[in-house]
Amino acid sequence: MKMLIVEDDENILSVLKRGFEEENYIIDTSLDGDEGDYLALTNSYDVILLDWMLPNKTGIEILKNIRDNGIKTPIIMLTAKGNIDDKVEGLTQGADDYVGKPFSFKELLARVNALYRRSLSSSTNKFKLHDVEIDIDLKIVKKNEQELILTQKEFELLLFLIKHKNQLVSNSIIEDQLWSNEEYINSNVIQVTVYNLRKKLGKEFIKSARGLGYKIAI
Repeated sequence: MKMLIVEDDENILSVLKRGFEEENYIIDTSLDGDEGDYLALTNSYDVILLDWMLPNKTGIEILKNIRDNGIKTPIIMLTAKGNIDDKVEGLTQGADDYVGKPFSFKELLARVNALYRRSLSSSTNKFKLHDVEIDIDLKIVKKNEQELILTQKEFELLLFLIKHKNQLVSNSIIEDQLWSNEEYINSNVIQVTVYNLRKKLGKEFIKSARGLGYKIAI
């Protein structure tokens, strides 16, 4: 999962980045409102953590700009503001959750995971595509009632393609989203991962267009 953290406190940003990377998240960061706004509008993220008070552009301005551009990425506002009116403003502008400082990383991690699961499936964390059943919480994938053994990257790629179902996703986007924090990857690692998923799920489960990318059609 790929996350953007926009936070002007370098200590907090460092702690968050390290904590989420230890949970196998891919993290982009920004200390500045203008840069954070640019990253949010030009990249694809699964969740955005957005501080309220930022230099050059406030978190609420970035939030409004994200939603005005039709981007539905789940957003959690991070702020020391405790006023009810401020919370209402953030939620009204399109924030999905609100965490006050100081906060527990364990609680924040749980909120992020909950938002990500919700974005994959609006009603349940268990869903079925064709003859494949997926339990996001337990990381279980079954085909015709038989449990499949998937590697972590196979599972992450499967969820990423499901999230972008019916959209052709290029190799470069997949690499950026799922492998950007790897020091070195083989040039054909995505093709190999797709090949292995097809062996387990069925050849027709993941569609491909030569030179363009992959998609799951539903």
